[in-house]
Amino acid sequence: MAKKKANTKEDLKEINIDSLKGRIAEDQLRLKKLQFAHTMTPLENPMTIRGLRRDIARLQTELSKRN
Repeated sequence: MAKKKANTKEDLKEINIDSLKGRIAEDQLRLKKLQFAHTMTPLENPMTIRGLRRDIARLQTELSKRN
């Protein structure tokens, strides 16, 4: 069974700008924590870092489209 991406275009269009900014901030904090944890001891699945980075990029792209 394939995973459904959390940030589909339809989902991003429904989120207001304030929620979008908050979600970007939360994801950036989560990314920093993951990168730090990966530095100390390797993560079981380091691809989560890549996925999170791409999710942040999607959110930032949607935010810049609206401004």
